[in-house]
Amino acid sequence: MEDKFQKQVNAFSKVLLSFIILILVVFGGLYHWANHKSKPKIEDIPLEESNEDFDKVENGIHVATGFVDDKGMEVTIQNCTSCHSAKLVTQNRMSREGWKAAIRWMQETQNLWDLGANEELILTYLTKNYAPTDKGRRQNLENIDWYELK
Repeated sequence: MEDKFQKQVNAFSKVLLSFIILILVVFGGLYHWANHKSKPKIEDIPLEESNEDFDKVENGIHVATGFVDDKGMEVTIQNCTSCHSAKLVTQNRMSREGWKAAIRWMQETQNLWDLGANEELILTYLTKNYAPTDKGRRQNLENIDWYELK
């Protein structure tokens, strides 16, 4: 009796093991198929900007970076955008001392290299094109017909 029961258990174990292997193979195949199909080929990925258009300037603005087209722009692009976005530069407004302090901070804490002779050109470019503006808070409103909220 025990021998017959043992044979049934062994047969059931084989069937169960075969079923588990079949499920793993099916789901593994589906997983592979789904992930394989979702990956685009390298030639299908559009380039954001072509090298031909990198030097393009429109209305005095370097199209690829947003930098103002002026003497020192190329050197500034080469030294600034190798570590961070051009927007990080163009959104800021600082005096010459402020830009120099930012460069020193990056050199001391962010591993920015010695800019050498380019530092003067970069500082001049940034000071001229990204200096603080004289705009303060908006002008006071005048001649307004105020009304009371109820």
